[in-house]
This record gives sequence, structure tokens and C-alpha cells, in this order.
Amino acid sequence: MIDKFMYSVVTSKTLLLALFFCLINAPAQAGSWQQNVSIGGFNSVHIYTPDSDSSIGSGKALLLVLHGCVQPIGSFLTANLEDAAEAHGMVIAVPDAVNKAGFSCWSYWQGAINRNSGDYANLISLANTLSSDSARTIDPDQVYISGLSSGAAFAAQAACVAPDVFAGVAPSAGPTIGTSSNGAISTCESVSAATFKSRCESYAGTSYRSHFTTQLAVVAHGDADTTVSTCYNQQNANGYANLYGVAQLSGSSVISEGAGHTADQTLWTGSRISKLWFNGLDHSWSGGAGASGSYVADDSINFANYLGAFFAQNNLRVDRNSGPEISNHSAFDSGGMLSISGNAVDQEGSVSNVAITINRLDTGSPVLVESINVSVDQNTGAYNANSGTLSDGLYSIEALATDNLGKTGTIASVTERVGPEPAASAPSLSAISVSLNGQCATVSGTVIDTNQNLASVQVAFASGTIVALVNANQYQAQGCNLPGGTNTATTTATDTTGLSSSDSVSFNIDAGVTGDYNLHIAQGHITWGNGYSACYLEFATAAFTMREVAATGGQCKWLADNGPSCVGPAQSCLTGGGGGGNTDSDNDGVDDSIDNCPNVANSDQADNDNDGIGNVCDSTPNGDPSACTESTSSNYSHVASGRATSTGFYTYAVGSGDYLGFNNIFTYTTLAETSAGYFERRSCP
Repeated sequence: MIDKFMYSVVTSKTLLLALFFCLINAPAQAGSWQQNVSIGGFNSVHIYTPDSDSSIGSGKALLLVLHGCVQPIGSFLTANLEDAAEAHGMVIAVPDAVNKAGFSCWSYWQGAINRNSGDYANLISLANTLSSDSARTIDPDQVYISGLSSGAAFAAQAACVAPDVFAGVAPSAGPTIGTSSNGAISTCESVSAATFKSRCESYAGTSYRSHFTTQLAVVAHGDADTTVSTCYNQQNANGYANLYGVAQLSGSSVISEGAGHTADQTLWTGSRISKLWFNGLDHSWSGGAGASGSYVADDSINFANYLGAFFAQNNLRVDRNSGPEISNHSAFDSGGMLSISGNAVDQEGSVSNVAITINRLDTGSPVLVESINVSVDQNTGAYNANSGTLSDGLYSIEALATDNLGKTGTIASVTERVGPEPAASAPSLSAISVSLNGQCATVSGTVIDTNQNLASVQVAFASGTIVALVNANQYQAQGCNLPGGTNTATTTATDTTGLSSSDSVSFNIDAGVTGDYNLHIAQGHITWGNGYSACYLEFATAAFTMREVAATGGQCKWLADNGPSCVGPAQSCLTGGGGGGNTDSDNDGVDDSIDNCPNVANSDQADNDNDGIGNVCDSTPNGDPSACTESTSSNYSHVASGRATSTGFYTYAVGSGDYLGFNNIFTYTTLAETSAGYFERRSCP
């Protein structure tokens, strides 16, 4: 049976070409779109990663947005999703359904509905894969799912299937869960609130039903929608109300984003459910002012922005208890003992106790000498304590408060001397360490100044000297743009009298390899069959840097900076899995193990004949005409014979990447093989 969902398909080749070239020229980095990423079981996902973090919890939120029938995911690139992402610290992922039905719909009315079936399994995998990506810093307690039309129904069913994964669900202009495709257009397929609850709980199974107690729902519909019956908006809200056990509140309010962009909002108890009517909106995703695209409109508010705010304000899974705050923490020497005081206040409850630890600092490394637990005045928050008799020396006094729920706050610390001032001496440095991230190194350690007249701590890197941040007795400084190979960072601590001491740490920097996709293919980082298409979509013909990282089974792979989908196949390690052990004798950015001229500086920067051998080391730097082989055939034959590669409709020469046009038997081009496996769109000399 043909599904009646959507409605018309734009088939203009001009628009397709325009969309394609927009996609391949868009860079992928934080604060921008990464397009057509293969992840979580999906072949193509558009992902926006903002620079900001969520206002609650730890890290960023995640919102999955599911397209409608015949709606390309590229439509959401102009739906103002990035505005919502930045405003609320929310990664947004728009997957293209794999198991489509009807007119490229999410097949909510077909197949099994469980965690292990079809696109339900893929959505769970996508959410979990993104949440576990340390580079995106997503809080797994802030994962939400939304969608339009068939995507709305599928999102609602996915949230029933995995309520442990999705803390919030937001179907827009979609039929009720469990309905048929026949009920999608105009007519309303009636589902009682009890049936809604029964279906949703059955999709979840007994192991996951308990998670509905902390799930939120937003249901939305355009009040001018003549495609999917508007009856579903209230019906869906009633179903969630029965599922969550909440009641509708009286009255409504207007959400406004400027003249002509409004929505009517109704809430349920505890703000567990919100129902929106998008004023003036037809059957489209509500993108707010300026939004456009296939089934994307600007008639009402920015729905994604509303979701970011609503979910952040009402999320029931994020721990909002910040713990007690300590202020006015101080200590002074009182006849060989320390008199300690301060204030501890808890905004959400009460302070149960304050734990005080006293450490001797001038013994080479901090040594614990005493621990004290004290109560606070519940009216003023004040606490007071006295230490035992202490030897003359320098001490740190730390205080940590715990609230009535067992949540601790932030440690407050102060340094105080017991006894007379010692003779002048240089600050002491210890426990130096380094952590690496690409070509950046962060050096940290302990600095102790027994005279308490520390003036500065500086760390000298190969790229320059950085003034370290000092917190209590810990310092930290980061140096970037460091050269590849062995580096040394030297920390120098100086007091106000000019006395100083130094400490050093050595480490290896992986400078990576920088070049266009041809260079990375030539050096084996990516191949035509593994990595090329994703790298080309992210960087086109621009140069990018790849570094070797550890893979499974003791192997390695090459991963692009600022482009997590640009990654090569697993292979033998060249540098020990990205540990920075590269040797680059000529400092040209190419490891000796894969450098044609490892001892000739910049030898790989010029290659007149594009044969992968730098001019200095090439016996025939301008090419060998006698070695050129010419082939003229259809692009289809070029691809079949390995002279070209194809990404969808389009064909590119292997090696040079020259664009050949459409991949079919009617488009003929001439290719010249100027070196083994390297083809150019031209004739031989």
C-alpha cells in the first residue's frame, strides 16, 4: 500500500547539484555542521556541535531530530537549529532513516518495535555513541529526541522503547504511537489515553518502564496543518499524561519570538508535559524567523530553541544539587595552634558538617597532620574550629562542606604559618607532570613557598613562555603549536626577592601530517574505499591534519583534526598509536617511516609530476611522458576499472581527484595515468 504522507518531491537537478556542492565545501569543527557522518548505524547524519555547554548537568545536551517523509535531512541545515544549539549547549543530530517506507518515511507503522529492531536500534546506538564521544562532552542525562510527521511518530515510539536513553521526547505534527499509515492524513485514528499508556509500556518492556517517571514530553502541531490531523496534538498529550500520571493545568500562555512568531502553550503538573500550537504554521518543522527548507517554515517560533529551554529547566535526571558553598574561610596562628572559621550555606537544603584538613607544606610534599569535623550554626552558617598544637611551619587548611543529602561542595583553602618566619629561600617545585592534546601540552605540578612571597610561576615551552595559573599550591600552564618530536618544558618559580627554582619535564609531540586528501591517500592514512569520501565531504580539496591514534587489536588508525568522521582504516602502527613517537628528520611534517626523502627538508612540499615523490628526490621531477597511459571511456567504465571513484551521482579521478561529471555510461572522459595509480583528467603528452 502506498503511504499517503508527503506530498510532493522536488526533483530539480539544479537544486541537487547546489545542495551537493554546499555539503562538500562545509568544514567540520566545533560550532559548525558536520555533514553526512556515518555513525550509530546510520549512513548519513548531520551533526552540529556547539561551543557552549548546557546550563545544567555536566557538559552538553543532545537532541536527535527526525525528518518527515520526502524531507531531505539537508532541509534542517537552514532551520535555525544551530541557534538553539549554541543558546542551550545542545548537540543536534539529524539522521537519515535507513529502513524507510512509503515516500522515504520513518517506518513507524511497520516492523517490530523494540530496542533491537531497525532504526530503533540505530537511534539508541546513535545517542549512545555520541554521548560516549569524549570530544563532544555530552551529558547522558540530557539526551532528547524530536521529529516531524513520520519522524514525530517514530521519535515518540523510540522514546517509549528506550525511556532510559531519552530523558525527553517532542513529536511535532505526528500521529499517535501505534497508529497505521492510513490514519496519518486528515482523518484522526482515535487512541485512548489508556491504550497509549499500554502501548508505550509494552514497547519499553518491564526492564525499562520505571524510567517513565523521569521523562518529559512536548507535543506540538501547527494550527494551520491540513495534512496530518490536528486531533493528534491533544490525543498525544492525553496519552503522555496517563503514562506519567500528571494532570493538565488550567489556562494557557503565549510564547513569542517577535511579531508574528508565536505559539500557545499549555502545561501539565510539574511541567512534565507541554502542548504547543504553532500559530499560522502548516505541516512543517517550526524553525522561527528566517527558517527555510523543504517542510521547514518560519511562521511560528523556533521549536528547537523552545525544547532546549524547556528540557533544561525541567529535566528530572540531572543532579541540580550544587552542594554547600563556603565563604570567609580563614585561619590564624594562636599560640602554636590554628584558629579556623568561615561560613557554609546550602541553597537547596542544609549543611550537615564541615570537614577540615590541615596539611604541612614545607616538608617537600604536603603531609596530613590533622582532620577535624565541625557542625555549623543553622541560622548563620558559621563554623569554628581549633587545631591541636602544631610544630612551627607552613600549613594549608582546607574546608569541605556536605549537605543533608550527602552532596559536597567545593573545597576552600587557605595557607597560614605557625611560628616565626624562616630564613629566605627559593620556592620549591615538585610533582611536575604533563598531559598532551594534539600539539598542545599542559604542564602542572606543586609549588610551595615557605616564605609566602611567591611572585610568579612560568613555564617555558618551545613555542614560548606561559605564565601559569596558581591555585593554592597547584600550578598549571598550557603551550600549543609545539613542534613534533621530543620537547622539554621548564617551570620556573620566583619569589618577590628574586630567589627562584626550576623543574623540567620531557615529552613527545605528534605533529601529525598535513596535506590534502591526495597526500593522505598516498601515505596510506585513508584509502579510496575507507575514509576518502568522509574526508572529502569535510575538507574538500583543502589541506587538513591527520594524526595516528590507537585502534582495537593493537593496531592504529589515522584521524583528522576537527573532523571525527574523517578517519582511515585500522592498520599497523607507525608511531606507537599516536604516542608522539614520530621521527621527522627534515621537519617537513611527514614521519620518516613514510617519507620518500626523510633527510631532505621540505622535499615533499613540491612534486611537479604528482607522483608522490618530492622533486629533490625524484629522478624525473617533471614526469616521464613515456610512462603515461591514456584511457578514454565512459565514467562508468572508469569506476569499474579502478581509474575513478564515485560518490552517488558524481565521479572523480583516482589520485588527482579531478571531477569527471556524472557517473553513467553516456559521459565519456579521457584519463592519463601519469604514475602508478595516479589518474588525471587530461591526455598524455
